[in-house]
Amino acid sequence: MSRKKRILVLLSLTIASFCLGGLVSSYFPQIKYFMSKIDKWDDAKPSKWNDAFSLVHIQSSVNRYRQPAYFVPSPSGIPKPLLLSLHTWSGDYSQFDPLAEMALNADWNYIHPDFRGPNWTKEACLNNQVISDIDDAIQFAIDNGSVDTANIFVAGASGGGHATLGSYLNLSHSVKAFLAWVPISDLIAWYHQSKCRNTKYAQDILKCTSDGSVLNEDEARRRSPLYWEPPLEPRGRLEIFAGINDGYTGSVPISQSILFFNKLVEHYGYTECKVGENDMIKLLTRGFETPGTPKKLGDRLVIYEKVTEPVSLIIFDGTHEMLPEYCFSRMQHLAEQGAAVGANSAALDSPR
Repeated sequence: MSRKKRILVLLSLTIASFCLGGLVSSYFPQIKYFMSKIDKWDDAKPSKWNDAFSLVHIQSSVNRYRQPAYFVPSPSGIPKPLLLSLHTWSGDYSQFDPLAEMALNADWNYIHPDFRGPNWTKEACLNNQVISDIDDAIQFAIDNGSVDTANIFVAGASGGGHATLGSYLNLSHSVKAFLAWVPISDLIAWYHQSKCRNTKYAQDILKCTSDGSVLNEDEARRRSPLYWEPPLEPRGRLEIFAGINDGYTGSVPISQSILFFNKLVEHYGYTECKVGENDMIKLLTRGFETPGTPKKLGDRLVIYEKVTEPVSLIIFDGTHEMLPEYCFSRMQHLAEQGAAVGANSAALDSPR
């Protein structure tokens, strides 16, 4: 069910509660549970996980760290896709993940790793060992699940999008597709963007990169995928999604997505597909008109799209958010396509 529909249902239930009194109040626990799931993808608090998911500890391949994660293998025992879902900026392995139940219901393998926890310590925030942790989590799932290694997916939003971009550039495992939602690509720019908006993320970046008082730009650059060297050949497909209002009603301006997309398409020889300066200005000022024949991601209008064989950029009518139902249906669509995923399988070809 889409977010708008869920909100309408809740409004209807609220009105009914006034009209029907005791009748609806008897269903309050169910209503409360339903409400708790809405827009909770970015809730950093620990969540109560379904008993089907096991809390595991993964031995690091580079040091003595034992990384916690929630994991479920495909129950069927038949090789199935693997979803590695990455937590948000302020979250960790224990936070709620709307993709988890979808993976479980689809009989997929699923893992939700910690990769050094919230991004306010020097050990986290795409430090060297973070990519190793993510690689270790994939290997753990392969060793302990029933994984179709031709169908491994990495997805994350916000800080998880930041880690998804880093994973695309540096993971050693073969991954079919990386889905990065509202990602951060440049910590230097995001520090100044966050500081002028007076959000906590500016201080988080200082804690990750310096003594907590003055930004260390060299260290911030080292943790910023925008400054990393892309691989000579694409490592799977990368799909970047950003809400047009992010930066206004959300915490990460869409320039973070656009500039990373532009860097990759130029690197891979698709210079003609870069987001031009005029388009960038229109998008950043929200002056871009909806296309005459609009496409949709679920129930959201697509404002702007650029699609190439290795990487795509989709700007949708939204804010700082993931669209979980679309995200998972997109991965299912890619898994069903087989090994070859090219420009003809644009990000909008999957089920709406």
